[in-house]
Amino acid sequence: MADAERDERPERPADEDGTALLFNSLGKQIKVLREAVGLSQKELGAATHCGEALVSSMERGVRTPQPAFLRLADEVLGARGVLKAAIPDVEKALAKARTRHPDWFRDFAKAEADAVALHEYCNQAVPGLLQTEDYARAIFTQRRPLLDEATTEKRVADRLARQQIFERWPAPTFSFVVEESVLQRPNGGPTVHEHQLRQLLRAGRLRTVELQVMPTDHEEHPCMDGAFTLLTPKGRRQVAYTEIQGYPRLITDLEEVRVFSERYGIMRARALAPLESLSLIEKMLGERR
Repeated sequence: MADAERDERPERPADEDGTALLFNSLGKQIKVLREAVGLSQKELGAATHCGEALVSSMERGVRTPQPAFLRLADEVLGARGVLKAAIPDVEKALAKARTRHPDWFRDFAKAEADAVALHEYCNQAVPGLLQTEDYARAIFTQRRPLLDEATTEKRVADRLARQQIFERWPAPTFSFVVEESVLQRPNGGPTVHEHQLRQLLRAGRLRTVELQVMPTDHEEHPCMDGAFTLLTPKGRRQVAYTEIQGYPRLITDLEEVRVFSERYGIMRARALAPLESLSLIEKMLGERR
């Protein structure tokens, strides 16, 4: 959900206000410091309570180093306060994060960033919040009309930046209902597909996330109208969001939102339970070996 994109070139405020340059520079510093002390990305990730892929993304300027990571990394890498000194600038950049998105998407991005609960149904692709970098790149590379390389990389970076919502505490409540056919489609090829399935397993095992698969062989389905997202922004009523063929719609009407909420509840009841869903994904991975 929230994955469709319009044809026009997106605005690039992150580049205009220097935010992208900040993250690129900080990522390069982290890499130089890491290599100077002889640590691998995996070892740095273990020492700072994050994954190897996240360290790689931060070093390439694709993901934003969170303040907590910078504090730990400063000590682990013996940076003597160099990384800690960047924290105020990073916090200011994070406050502006919503301006990274095109105008038509910003209302949703703002609501998502402030959400205390997020529930998403997907029938075409893995939810953007759960996508790996390579899977997201494959999605944007394959779309038509074709996007140029710079636009593709900008959209991949913006999508991954949204995933920082999982690092918030207290954490929002997340649930996802994904069609089984989505998991079967090998977007990006066998390796990308395998890594994406493993990413779903990791996400589905988080305490804050419930991931459910809707089996393809079910004879009844309460929602054949397309994917959607239900959001509960902090201190406000639940809203719904849809995106069909590049036409986004943020829905606040109480009756319309109630209909989406009702459909989602029925789908969760008919989908596989979270543990059964994880077992199905593990089975898919086993069949690939």
